[in-house]
Amino acid sequence: MTSLPSPGPAALAHSHRLAAAIQAEIEASGGWLDFARFMERALYAPGLGYYSAGSRKIGAEGDFVTAPEISPLFGRALARQVAEILGRSGGDVLELGAGSGRLAVDLLRGLEECGCPLRHYLILEVSADLAERQRNQIARQAPEHLPRCRWLEALPETFAGVVLANEVLDALPVHLLAWRKDGVYERGAVVAGEGFGWEERLLGPGPLRDKALRLGLPTGAVTEIGLAAPRLVHTLGKILKQGVLLLLDYGFPEREYYHPQRSGGTLMCHYRHRTHDDPLWLPGLQDITSHVNFTAIGEAGTAAGLELLGYTSQARFLINCGIVDLLAQTPAEDIPAYLPQAGAVQRLLSPAEMGELFKVMALGKGRMAPLLGFGQGDRRRSLAPDVR
Repeated sequence: MTSLPSPGPAALAHSHRLAAAIQAEIEASGGWLDFARFMERALYAPGLGYYSAGSRKIGAEGDFVTAPEISPLFGRALARQVAEILGRSGGDVLELGAGSGRLAVDLLRGLEECGCPLRHYLILEVSADLAERQRNQIARQAPEHLPRCRWLEALPETFAGVVLANEVLDALPVHLLAWRKDGVYERGAVVAGEGFGWEERLLGPGPLRDKALRLGLPTGAVTEIGLAAPRLVHTLGKILKQGVLLLLDYGFPEREYYHPQRSGGTLMCHYRHRTHDDPLWLPGLQDITSHVNFTAIGEAGTAAGLELLGYTSQARFLINCGIVDLLAQTPAEDIPAYLPQAGAVQRLLSPAEMGELFKVMALGKGRMAPLLGFGQGDRRRSLAPDVR
């Protein structure tokens, strides 16, 4: 893709190794691999996938920037919500996919500001490279909190406290479907020369087809259905004995996700702060994401015995948690200090930036309501599915 920066020789060699492994799996599967499996391998293949290998992914030197990288006030505001929950549930914090470790640093500091003692800060991270980066970040920025941090290789059997997932669900594999005149087809990857191409196969009976038919999209529509993210939330719901899942990500309720005007889906790739729509390009070197269907996430949580405690925009959640008050702690007269922080907060809150596209959902167990972050602007009613 000529519009994107060219990767170096080492990166290309790495991608070619992963491509060869995926091509071998395609051949072993009869010449076709559903996109969900392709995406899983491209992102998480041990030692080779985008999130499993040792390249910079987050921040100015990586491929994208997350909210914690924009401003420490994000984590400090979030800490107020976490502290409220821990005051009712007890237990620990479990962060899924902690990125660079920036959010962990700001949360640990924010919880200390809130007077909320924390026994353990647990991190489940699939990337050894990112886990090391997180450990170094905490050791450098908040060394007094490092003894509280534990890195996990798998989910615990039971858990109490706060499970936090910031921009995790969007990176879980999705199935890619196409509505044609004679039925619904699933798109999959085939070997094409040294790379990959698309091939569609008529979707057979099963939960995926049932979901697709319920959506009733028009001929020509191409979009995603994610089964992995709801499965993860259902699993977390079964593990959680008391506390709250806090899920922050970009996405929509189902009726907006599958609106006829969004007939091309939401699949998106990130490479060196550029976005494009070819997920088959150089696997292992780019992030592949899709927006979150928050209706499906809410349904998965309630099916696992959780209560839907709140759903709102990131902007409203952060305002409810006092991010504006935190900003005001820096005097506006101190222009060199205040203006960068104000600009960062504007980026987090603006509807034209992250404020509206990003949403926050809380699912809990054990008398957790009401929650600070959803005191105003709760949108739970918008999650009702649009059954055609």
